[in-house]
Amino acid sequence: MDIDFNKNNDGLVPAIIQDQDTGKVLMLGYMNEEAYLKTNESKKVTFFSRTKQRLWTKGEESGNFLNMVSIKLDCDKDTLLIKVRPEGPVCHKGTDTCWAEENSAEYGFLSELEGIIASRKKLSETPKINRQENENSYVVSLFDKGLNKIAQKVGEEAVEVVIEAKDNDEDLFLNESADLLFHYMILLKAKGYGLEDIVKTLKQRHK
Repeated sequence: MDIDFNKNNDGLVPAIIQDQDTGKVLMLGYMNEEAYLKTNESKKVTFFSRTKQRLWTKGEESGNFLNMVSIKLDCDKDTLLIKVRPEGPVCHKGTDTCWAEENSAEYGFLSELEGIIASRKKLSETPKINRQENENSYVVSLFDKGLNKIAQKVGEEAVEVVIEAKDNDEDLFLNESADLLFHYMILLKAKGYGLEDIVKTLKQRHK
């Protein structure tokens, strides 16, 4: 790998650390050529500490190692993207990332929708007498009716998807598919699970 360690006249290049499984950016460190070679050899991410002026392997004291999966070089050949599987918290303050974020997978709008469903479930656990008028929603009403009703809706939407799949109306097929996914996400939440649990199960099957 043709890394330009001399571009900044200090022999160092930034190394962005990203979780292989969740896609979350965990931290930023710096490497010189020796740190890069040691990382490749040991498969434990090793940086050059600018404060201690020496190599340090992340986790050498805490045990929270960063197990290297892959290293990629950017287009200017002066920045590394290192994908890892971390052992424990990454930040020295005990958080998952150096930005105090939870190291969990994100699925774009689906994650946003999952958060809304979770808030509706929490609202459904509030006695109806204590709810505001604008706090009643379709999702809340489903949670109020219980697991059997939610499961029934998933079954109904699945049948609708099958029916539309046999026709040629793409809009109807996509809308019914969206309804099925939406109600399935509600069922997952009602059972105490989320999309990440399904992804983990699929990965285990793949292995």
